[in-house]
Order: sequence, then C-alpha cells, then structure tokens
Amino acid sequence: MSLKSIYQEVILDHNRKPRHYGSLEHPTHHALGHNPLCGDKIHVDLNIQSDKIEQIAFHGESCAICKASCSMMAATVKGKSRQEAETLVQEFRKMLVSGADAESLEHLGRLKVLAGVRELPTRVKCAILPWHTLHAAMNSVVSVSTEEKTDKETNNSAQLTIN
Repeated sequence: MSLKSIYQEVILDHNRKPRHYGSLEHPTHHALGHNPLCGDKIHVDLNIQSDKIEQIAFHGESCAICKASCSMMAATVKGKSRQEAETLVQEFRKMLVSGADAESLEHLGRLKVLAGVRELPTRVKCAILPWHTLHAAMNSVVSVSTEEKTDKETNNSAQLTIN
C-alpha cells in the first residue's frame, strides 16, 4: 500500500468516524476556528486541569481534511500538558508549511500521514486550522480565522498566517 493510499484511507476513516466529536458540557477553554475560503468552521472545547488536557471535543462543519486533522489532533493531545500540546501545534505546522523530511517527523507518530496535504497547497489551511484553533483555545482566544481578524472590538481573536 502506497503512502498516498494510506493518507487517503486515514482521511476517509477520520472523516467518517471522527474521534472526540461533540462538545463538552462545561469546557474550561473554547475557541472557534474559521476558514472562509473553504467554509470550514470548527469549535474546540477543552477541559484543562493542573495544566493537562483532561478532555477535548470538537464539532462543526468542515471538509474531510479539516475534520480528519481535528480528529487526529484531539486523539493526540488528550492527556498531554499544555506545553506538549503547544509543541505539537508548532511541529505540525512546520511539517505542512516547511516540508520537513520523513526522519524529522518520526516523533509525530500517526500525524505524519497528514504530511500528504503538502501536495495540495490550497488545502494546507484546512489541515492546520484545528491546530491553530487548539492553540487559540489554550490561550483564551475566542476565535481564529485563516483570512481576517474578527471581533476587533474585543481584540479577542487572531489571524492565521500560513505561508
């Protein structure tokens, strides 16, 4: 089985049966991520206790790549410390944006299968959006967009810069 077919299978599996899909009743942290170019809109809920992500859930409307990335992200960061999750956010972004080689991705485990998104430049924002939304939630930023700032009055939003 080729890496491309594994990538496609993983995306389809996580799109059909996303892990941690839903919402938390009383999250300690929450953020909304939006990609207006694709139409992706996802909510990430977290329960962080003693600097550890005890629970995570997501819901919304998104393309298969975004939903698969969010599903894999949730499964990966649950139980991790905030710092470990922040490191994964940066490393995942680096994998998709800079095109790191396979050896340097080994520590990302199953997430490295999503490196195939690099071959579809218009979809990179779809895969990275959940990770930036996680980052926003952990830092008490209410919303994040791939294209423009929102909620300028409260300055409680962020714009993603994905080069």
